[in-house]
Amino acid sequence: MPKKIFFTPGPSALYFTVEEHLKQATRAQVMEINHRSKQAESYYKEASDNLKALMDIPEDYQVFFLSSATEIWERQLQNLVIEKSFHYCLGAFSNRFYDFAVKWGINAEKSESPFGELPNTDPELIPDDTELITLALNETSTGVSFPQEDIYKIRERHPEALIAVDGVSALPVLDLDFNKVDSVYFSVQKCFGLPAGLGVWIVSPRAIQKAEKKLALGHSIGAYQALPNLLKNGLKNQTTFTANVLNIFLLSRVTSDMLEKGIDVIKREAKYKAALLNHLVENHPKLNHFVADRKLRSKTVTVANTMEGSSEILEKLDQKGFVLGNGYGNYKGKQIRIASFPTHSKEQMELLVDVINATI
Repeated sequence: MPKKIFFTPGPSALYFTVEEHLKQATRAQVMEINHRSKQAESYYKEASDNLKALMDIPEDYQVFFLSSATEIWERQLQNLVIEKSFHYCLGAFSNRFYDFAVKWGINAEKSESPFGELPNTDPELIPDDTELITLALNETSTGVSFPQEDIYKIRERHPEALIAVDGVSALPVLDLDFNKVDSVYFSVQKCFGLPAGLGVWIVSPRAIQKAEKKLALGHSIGAYQALPNLLKNGLKNQTTFTANVLNIFLLSRVTSDMLEKGIDVIKREAKYKAALLNHLVENHPKLNHFVADRKLRSKTVTVANTMEGSSEILEKLDQKGFVLGNGYGNYKGKQIRIASFPTHSKEQMELLVDVINATI
C-alpha cells in the first residue's frame, strides 16, 4: 500500500530525512543511553546551536527542552508573572493560553477577535503594569498570522514587559527578530517535521531575571521546571528530567539538514507553496478563504471553508493518499486545513492542488 502524504497541521508529515536519521539513532543506541551522558549532551548542544544559527537567535538566549508547547504555557505563567498578563486571542490556541492564566488566578486581560481575524493590536490597549504579553505568530486553528511589525510596535510601547511568542506552526518559516521578544516556544511536530513529544523554549536573559526576581520576592515558580533550574541544567546541555533524547537527536539532525538547504530557500519555497494554495482556494467553486484579509493569511496553514461540508472531501482525498486537516473545534466538518511545512515539497503541493481540483 503506498504511503500517504500528511498535510495535517500537526502532527504532520515527517521531515523527509527523518527515516534515515531514525536508522542512525538505532545504530547509535540513542534510545538506550543515559540522558545525562556525554552523548546525550552532544545532541542537546547541537540542536541548540543549530536552532540559534537557523533563526538568528542571540547567543545569550537559552534553549530549553520540555514536553510540549502546552506545558510551556504553564511554565511561563509560573515563572514570569506575579500579577498581570495580557493576551492576544485570535484562535483556539491563543485563547487557551489566556484560559490557563485565568485558572492560575492571574489578573489576565485580552484583546480578542472573531476566528479568522486579527484582534486590535494597538499597544495603547495594554495596561502599563502588564508583566507578560502573549501572542501566536501563526494561529494554527484559524490560519491567521500576527504581523511582525505589530510585535515590534508593542515592544517599543511597552519596553519593560516581557513578550511571549507562540511559534508552533510558524518557525522557522516566518521571520522573527528575537531581540525584540523574550520567550519563544514551539512543539516539533509541525514545521520541524518530527514526532510529537518535545517542546522547545527559547528564553531571553530578561525572562530569567524575572523568574529570579519573582522567587526572591517569596513567590513560588515551581520546582524542577523553574527557570533557574532549567538554566542550571541547560548550561551543562542537560534537561531537568528524563527527556525525549530521541527527539532531541532528531531535531539536531533535521536542523542540520535545514541549515545545509538554507533558510532562505525554505522561506522562498514557503511563499511559492502558499501562493499555490491561495490560488486554489480563490478559484475553486466549492471553497473560499476563512481569512478574508490577504495580508493576514498564513504561509504554513491554509484554512478554507467548504460549501458542502468537509467530511466527504477529506474522505475522498484520504482514499487517494492525501491526508488533510479538518476544521478546528466548532469548525470541524465545515473547513479543511492544509499544512505547508518545510517537509512538503513544491512538487507534492502541486500534486495536491491538481488532485483537489480533480476530486471535489
